[in-house]
Amino acid sequence: MAKSKTLYVCSNCGFESSKWNGRCQNCGEWNTFEETQAVSSSKVVSGFSQQSRSLVEKIATLSEIDVDSDVRYYTGVSELDRVLGGGLVKGSIVLLGGEPGIGKSTILLQICQYMGQEHSILYVSGEESTRQIKLRADRLGVTTESLYLLASNDVESICSTIEESEPDIVIIDSIQTMSLSQISSSPGSITQVRECTNLFMHTAKKKEIPIFIVGHVNKDGAIAGPKVMEHIVDAVLYFEGERHLSYRILRAVKNRFGSTNEIGVFEMLDVGLRQVENPSEMLLSGRPHNVSGTCVACIMEGSRPILAEVQVLATKSGFASPRRMTTGFDYNRMAMIVAVLEKRAGLFFGTLDIYVNIVGGFKLDEPAGDLSVALALQSSLLDKPVNEKVIAFGEIGLGGEIRSVSHIPNRIREAERMGFEICIVPKQTLKGINTENYNLKIIGVTNIRQAFAAVNE
Repeated sequence: MAKSKTLYVCSNCGFESSKWNGRCQNCGEWNTFEETQAVSSSKVVSGFSQQSRSLVEKIATLSEIDVDSDVRYYTGVSELDRVLGGGLVKGSIVLLGGEPGIGKSTILLQICQYMGQEHSILYVSGEESTRQIKLRADRLGVTTESLYLLASNDVESICSTIEESEPDIVIIDSIQTMSLSQISSSPGSITQVRECTNLFMHTAKKKEIPIFIVGHVNKDGAIAGPKVMEHIVDAVLYFEGERHLSYRILRAVKNRFGSTNEIGVFEMLDVGLRQVENPSEMLLSGRPHNVSGTCVACIMEGSRPILAEVQVLATKSGFASPRRMTTGFDYNRMAMIVAVLEKRAGLFFGTLDIYVNIVGGFKLDEPAGDLSVALALQSSLLDKPVNEKVIAFGEIGLGGEIRSVSHIPNRIREAERMGFEICIVPKQTLKGINTENYNLKIIGVTNIRQAFAAVNE
């Protein structure tokens, strides 16, 4: 009897090697090789591929393919539909990742209540029994009769059940618990995760059935398993958020049927996830009054403008080397802004500790937030509050100039809707904007000194 061949696979990029290496030759990561057994593709998809080899596939031109208006399913959660690009596409595979307890299984069970009104749903769980899923459904208020439960780990059995019952939607929770009997490695290994996902993909495309797949994340925050798993699926969604905060952000990393710039905002309650349709109001709630070191920025997430509060604390350092920390803002960007303020505006932060925080666990990763951070830095240094009705957005260059940013009209409308009265923007962006159409004062500035003067008027 021939021995099975041993391979070493990189858990980061999926690179295969015949021997173990400390560093991956493909992606350069250290200590990522895991031992696995080589499996022939004919053995993995034995019952499925052997039948298809004897068939001649039908080809069609682009004009012959009919795309009707019902190509997408609406989930009943507008924030999820937004991230998916308008709804769940038929025959697609959506990978939903996130840390344990962040709400992956919760949101998938919640959408069953709405989608079960017109569609049949098969919920496959490898982690819970059907009784446990029923208890969780009762807590979330899911009572639809079109939800069918299956507790199984055998992928071939699950795919056979899908082909026989032909549900409209399938949910797999989770891919790390699924296994193929032909593969000797344990569930959750690189080979198991890759081949199981591949088999689900063939079933979804063959029957035009959309499949949600839940994926756990490793200690680095990436979905456990090789990167090739993310290449197989059509969309990759990540749940982000701190465990001690109630707010969750759903972000698309990959989407073949929509934009990857959109985000969905949710709040975790005892009865499940509640969508937050107005993130700006949520992020600005509880804002302190008449306190120095705070300013409001407006960033774009896809087509949605979101207002976020920037907080800065500049205080005397007790160490020889001042401490600099950021939460939700790029550290290198903060260091650059501090250097520009010292050189171009005459402010001195050399002996001060600086702490920058974006309230609500939100990440301000757009250059449009530079001006708000600079105003908050000056406010904290001079201990002089910025007017609560002031909002600012613009990119700061190394010469101290305020450079233009995109989507200025959308940002101004969002600021107007939230009740702000003064908006500080790059002056060159006002050329194509009629300021009389807005019920707030719009001030254009060309450098950081003009911005400080506008705030201190």
